[in-house]
Amino acid sequence: MTTDSNRVIIFDTTLRDGEQSPGASMNLEEKLRIAATLEEMGVDVIEAGFPIASEGDFESVTEIAKRAKTSSICGLSRASKGDIQRCYDAIKHAPMHRIHTFISTSPLHMKYKLQMEPEAVLAKVKESVTFARSLVEDVEWSAEDGTRTEADFLCRCVEAAIDAGASTINIPDTVGYTVPDEYFKMIEMLMNRVPNIDKARISTHCHNDLGLAVANSLAAVQAGARQVECTINGLGERAGNAALEEIVMAMRTRQDFLPFETGIKSELITRASRMVSAITGFSVQPNKAIVGKNAFAHESGIHQDGMLKHAGTYEIMTPESVGLNDANKIVLGKHSGRHAFKDKLSALGYQLGDNALNDAFKRFKDLADLKKEVFDEDIIALVDDEVMRVNERVKLKHFQVTCGTHVKSQIAALAIEVDGEERKTIAEGDGPVDAAFKAIKEIVPLPDAHLELYQVSAVTGGTDAQAEVTVRLSENGRTVNGRGADTDTMVASVTAYLNAVNKLFVKRGKSKPDDVGGI
Repeated sequence: MTTDSNRVIIFDTTLRDGEQSPGASMNLEEKLRIAATLEEMGVDVIEAGFPIASEGDFESVTEIAKRAKTSSICGLSRASKGDIQRCYDAIKHAPMHRIHTFISTSPLHMKYKLQMEPEAVLAKVKESVTFARSLVEDVEWSAEDGTRTEADFLCRCVEAAIDAGASTINIPDTVGYTVPDEYFKMIEMLMNRVPNIDKARISTHCHNDLGLAVANSLAAVQAGARQVECTINGLGERAGNAALEEIVMAMRTRQDFLPFETGIKSELITRASRMVSAITGFSVQPNKAIVGKNAFAHESGIHQDGMLKHAGTYEIMTPESVGLNDANKIVLGKHSGRHAFKDKLSALGYQLGDNALNDAFKRFKDLADLKKEVFDEDIIALVDDEVMRVNERVKLKHFQVTCGTHVKSQIAALAIEVDGEERKTIAEGDGPVDAAFKAIKEIVPLPDAHLELYQVSAVTGGTDAQAEVTVRLSENGRTVNGRGADTDTMVASVTAYLNAVNKLFVKRGKSKPDDVGGI
């Protein structure tokens, strides 16, 4: 039974730290869809963004707060009154809301980043938390680079933050430096040394630079932390954050060693994972724990024999527990009807409105005319591809390419709709892909954009398989990923490039204050 002593708060920062992944970018509608899914999953706290960073961030946090029902909506802010006030103005619309303020506390950060003496930092902790507490009841304070902070100073800062009104104290492993035993002892030290620690909840926020984010987070919980900050698919800066799905399923699977509970409906994990992957353009690696496509696959003959006799021989959790079930195994074809298609989407974790369902069904029928069998992976690619095209400024209208061994040059004829206006061009290139991408750049000038990655993979086996193309563009320090899927590899390539262009437009509207950090 869940009690106050073993209940762990799940704090999801996919929309804030996750979006800081190089290449990840989400528009307002995409953020709203993810926030709604997180709330449906039972996430306790949704960190919706960094309101001071840009007008776009402020708008998205505000809209998420207005639509929230059961989750607390949190905004991040630096230790300044301007940041904190801006954060409050965005989150105040939610029934439950939290201000999350932070400042660096490690010697390295204080000397080189903040250029402040420890006593000045301590005074800033008191001032910022006091102001935040004057605006809201729920205040979280974070010690940026906490795991490289001197123990005595960390204790002083934590005590001061709690005295000033913080009810959650976050000790981030900002650079993914610590190891489980060390992190356990740090949390244990705070539990034993800070006199007013009983008035606050300790939180963990671990980065994955050494591949230890989940292990460190669980070690902290064992030491007494009762909030874990994490993201869907482990998305986040550099090597990412602790993965929500791994944290939740570790606790659920190993109750003997981790007798803790969360409020997460784990059956929605797969849906959330696929949605975040589709929106950000970050594919989930096949061998990713919990949500990778091979997570419940068994190829070894010995393993298959064991599975046929008893699933528990090689599966420590059931596919159903993370949202996969027998309905996923139904293969559709060109004679399948709308009802069967809708049931399949539901089994795969998609809930589409009538208009979106009609569009998706039409694309499915077109695909079924080209393929004998339409597999789950085909439908996922099809729907995700459609999802990424919602409200795009640049849309593909017509595309044709001429190439082969007996043509003098590769030529791409392209028609694109830009903000509702159709534009056409013809371009030559060194190969069909080069010609197509040059045509796009003629219509949509991108003088500072550079192609960093062009990757093609097959969604399923067979010569009629859909191609899934990933394109990465960089422009003046901004990086975006675009994805496209189609049975025609060239069409998939063009849609992927256009998806990246649209994300670049979104990214151009986002900025960060020069001295902003990241916990």
